[in-house]
Amino acid sequence: MQLQAPQEDANLHGNAGPAPRRSRCSGGSVHGLLAARGQNPPGIRTAIHGLLALAALFLLPGAPVVAQTAWRIEADAPSLVIARGESATLAVRVLDGDGQAVDEAVRIVGSRRALSIDGGVVMGLEVGEWEVIVTTARPGPDGRPAQLAVPVVVEWPPVVRVEVTGPRALYEGTTVTHRAIALHGDGTNRPGAGFEWRTSDPARADVDGFGHVRALAPGPVRIEAAFEGVTGAVEHSVREFAGASLEIAGGAGGPVRTGDVQTFAATVRDAGGAVIEDAPVEWSHSYVPAVGIVAPAAPGQMEDGRIVADVPGEFTVLARSGGLRATRTFEAVQREVVRAVEVVGRGNQERVYSTDFWVFEGVDGRDYALVGSKQSDGHGFVFDITDPENVVKTDSVQVDARSVNDIKVSPDGRYASLTREGASDRRNGVVILDLADPAHPVIAAEYTEGLTGGVHNAFPTNDYLFALSNGDKYVILDIRDIYNPTYVSEYDHPNSRVHDVWVHDGIAYSAEWGTGLVVVDVGNGRWGGTIDAPVFVSSYPVPTGATHAAFPYWSESAGKFYVFIGDEILNREGMAWEGAGPDFRQKYDPETGRGGYPRASWGYIQVIDFDDPGNPRMVARYEVSEFGTHNIWVEDDILYQAYYEGGMRLVDVSGELMGNLYTQGREVSVYKAFDPLGFVPNSPGAWSVMPHRDLVWFADINSGLWALRLSESP
Repeated sequence: MQLQAPQEDANLHGNAGPAPRRSRCSGGSVHGLLAARGQNPPGIRTAIHGLLALAALFLLPGAPVVAQTAWRIEADAPSLVIARGESATLAVRVLDGDGQAVDEAVRIVGSRRALSIDGGVVMGLEVGEWEVIVTTARPGPDGRPAQLAVPVVVEWPPVVRVEVTGPRALYEGTTVTHRAIALHGDGTNRPGAGFEWRTSDPARADVDGFGHVRALAPGPVRIEAAFEGVTGAVEHSVREFAGASLEIAGGAGGPVRTGDVQTFAATVRDAGGAVIEDAPVEWSHSYVPAVGIVAPAAPGQMEDGRIVADVPGEFTVLARSGGLRATRTFEAVQREVVRAVEVVGRGNQERVYSTDFWVFEGVDGRDYALVGSKQSDGHGFVFDITDPENVVKTDSVQVDARSVNDIKVSPDGRYASLTREGASDRRNGVVILDLADPAHPVIAAEYTEGLTGGVHNAFPTNDYLFALSNGDKYVILDIRDIYNPTYVSEYDHPNSRVHDVWVHDGIAYSAEWGTGLVVVDVGNGRWGGTIDAPVFVSSYPVPTGATHAAFPYWSESAGKFYVFIGDEILNREGMAWEGAGPDFRQKYDPETGRGGYPRASWGYIQVIDFDDPGNPRMVARYEVSEFGTHNIWVEDDILYQAYYEGGMRLVDVSGELMGNLYTQGREVSVYKAFDPLGFVPNSPGAWSVMPHRDLVWFADINSGLWALRLSESP
């Protein structure tokens, strides 16, 4: 038995593209098939007649039928159980009908997000129950490859340490929250750990099942948290509470809009007027709805003195410390940012699926859009959009690919990068387009070294190109000579799958599925990284575990640096199905015209405060629960979001961000591209959105390029 390098098998995973249409002929015989297809070259006719004669020999009455014995695959272990981050060897062999070993190569594939497979070595990346599929590289005697499914269970590694954190001091009569984390041997955190909380002296302090500690009497006490037999603790000495007064300061003082964050501060003083710096303060709020609002959902969110209103009404902020309390009241009014949109122009694409696109000013001073595609024999398309009311397709570029997934243009408009998946020779790589004549790009170079797997995304700067390699890493190319790109370096985050990368100020922000957001110094220098030797800065896992895209953004209005990251979860488990249109759960079938993109999607945008890259914090989200996100763009305090079936959505992200932007009335505009002539009719599927000049452009999977104009600000 031989092992081939792991790769997606077209028969198992659909990488071969749509099935060809079946020929329709009147007869069931091979001769009828020949007649339906027309005359064949002499060599083909001779070969076919020979096959017919051979078939007739075996089908004559009384002629013996030759048995075809199928191969089978056998594994030493019927299943694998491994810890996340650890590996196990899957030993398999191919056997013939007599149980004898056959020297045949096999392929081993599995979920790229959950498992890393190198030959027969399987590493667990994500906890859960999975499968690896083993197939023979070529058909067996019965004409079909042998196949074996091996269950793989990825478990959490054992917890080796529990860390407990709490306030600097406990004061008699106050309640404070303690937190605990359970750590594995590699330093990673066990999500969702349920701790058993204990106190060493219930007379001095008690603790509930959530780590809320109530101090009862002065003296020493230890608070413990235990998980899977491992215990962590923090030592305290309860003090007498000397607070005599409590004051609240801050807030706007007048009406604020929903979504505007208000910051309050509380000061505790003793009888002499001295500030008690470490006195604990509990924050809460109450709400009175505005007229006309009945039974609101959560009206707002509050954390450590910061509050954001989701709905209009009267909010009262309450601070408590020991037996002291103080309040402050403010009014929130509707945000009022909604703007109408009108369709200005179209770049119709009704015979292929449209993918990523890029709008830009060409070196000739005119405006253009490059649009990728799926199921189009490797075509990318060029549109002149200088007159948005008269979008003109000027050219196309064809490459050896099943899918042209990603197209981006360098900031100087000198070149474009075009990524390929499903090349016939499996050497996908990245294609560089010379944009000296933007209306008619030409291929300047193809770079495939180290990029032989599918290249899903790339990011161009003026001098360098960051190209993803089969989801394993990104390779950095020197692109100053676009006709001769050269290798510079690469970055491979261990045990992770990279899907997207965006570079800003010498820092690469990559979306890496279950790992979340990964940040690398690729020339900024603050962490010692250079373009030749990238240096890891930090990573931030998100609760959904499906980080698909990232977009860094400096908010002038908030004075903060945010990174917007988005999910891509292609299922609707646990959600009601709308039932309209074709069944998006199925791959597109050209015979029936059913199924296809966009598949049912779910997920949302997380907003990460990255002012301190060593300590990032999730502060807000944009969640439209019925749909799922795709590509992101943020400019001039507007989030331009492609939301698959949810269409193109624009969101006001001005000021400090906190809570759910969707429920705060921050949505500016929504447009869903219902096109009765689309590849899948009347099926919106927004892939990417970009602003350009005074218009909003977006690519819809089933109908191509759209140009919209926003109405004046409200």
